[in-house]
Amino acid sequence: MCRHPAYLGPPVPVRQIVLDPPHGLYRQSWAPRHQRHGTVNADGFGVGWYAPGDPEPARYRRAGPIWADECLPGIARVVRTGALLAAVRDATASGADAEAAAAPYTGGGHLFSHNGAVRGWPESLAPLTASLPPVDLLRLAARCDAAFCWALIQRRLARGDDMGQALAHTVEAVAEAAPGSRLTFLLTDGTAIAATTWGDTLFHLSIPGGGTVVASEPYDDSPHWTEVPDSTLLRAARGGVHLTPLKERTP
Repeated sequence: MCRHPAYLGPPVPVRQIVLDPPHGLYRQSWAPRHQRHGTVNADGFGVGWYAPGDPEPARYRRAGPIWADECLPGIARVVRTGALLAAVRDATASGADAEAAAAPYTGGGHLFSHNGAVRGWPESLAPLTASLPPVDLLRLAARCDAAFCWALIQRRLARGDDMGQALAHTVEAVAEAAPGSRLTFLLTDGTAIAATTWGDTLFHLSIPGGGTVVASEPYDDSPHWTEVPDSTLLRAARGGVHLTPLKERTP
């Protein structure tokens, strides 16, 4: 339903992660190689990145396909960052939210993306609305399942969960309320990456020089990409990548 990568490491031009790779996010918008649901990701895109010394990320998002945007190549050429998250979108259902529904979502210094779909949305998640204050529901970034999942995750973060715990607890709650949902999440705060696999693909790559990429699918043919097993929590920082089965996650 979407494609997304996150990067953490030495500062690089945004285009090095998003546009330049032969099978990178730009090409994945119309020719993904590992996408199980949908074939074209033309319902919006976004790039979020961090500047040195600033914990709040910047974003550039649009409602149309990434290949039709004339501004992104210039931005991606001149902006350098040590942490980014980007996404192209294949909407679960058409709507009027335009770029507001395009990942990455942001809040509290985080960038978030959801690859997948909540089965039976929105009725299936009605029981979970009680876990959110009314003001959080009124502030949903868009009227879609990804925005609701992000609100649940933000609530967990506000309660003191770390990024991995927040993702794992949200997957558990949503999967119980809506069995059969696909909940592959990607989250960063600019210093670490957390992700889940739940019904769709995810890979990670260590780049010489200390960088790490976590992505829906490999952006090149390097043999060093490692696929993350389904139902797994991934945590990545500058010290390495750690995987934990979601069913055996630590509290």
